[in-house]
Amino acid sequence: MKLHPTPLAGSLVIEPQRREDHRGYFARTFCQDELGAAGLFQRIAQCSISHNLRRGTLRGLHFQSAPHEEEKIVSCTSGAIVDVIVDLRRDSPTFARSFMQELTPENALAVYVPKGFAHGFQTMADNSTVSYVMSEFYVPQAASGVRWDDPDVGIPWPDRQPVISERDAGWPTVSEWLRDPQRR
Repeated sequence: MKLHPTPLAGSLVIEPQRREDHRGYFARTFCQDELGAAGLFQRIAQCSISHNLRRGTLRGLHFQSAPHEEEKIVSCTSGAIVDVIVDLRRDSPTFARSFMQELTPENALAVYVPKGFAHGFQTMADNSTVSYVMSEFYVPQAASGVRWDDPDVGIPWPDRQPVISERDAGWPTVSEWLRDPQRR
């Protein structure tokens, strides 16, 4: 695996190293030794998938509040998505900045989402499936999020009329989230 830093401190794009032959290829997508050597992902608590029927579906921007913050590795196993992360670490030089990466089965890339980041994606094809590896268990009372179209973050989503849940459409902006101590 190759680990490529993004412009947001601590986040990475993971590029599997393919071993190809006439049948196709094989690639490792998770290695505890390699990630551990980089100080990442000390445990796996859950693995999940999200299947999305329609192009333009937007999920996010989600995170879990302390003390249940989680690391994630996100990849796309069918269809295509644009994956987005937002740095919500208040002491970070990249606070409230976003990074977007296209993920497809063909490019086999994954995004490493550090603790303290919000995560979301938008599907670029019907029937897109997203795979998650998470370091912490889901805790419903710790589930939180920030608004997908926060003008201060300025994410250039490809489809500005997404298929989105009421919950995701109603998250606060980053500024509103910062002012509400119950949400932090």
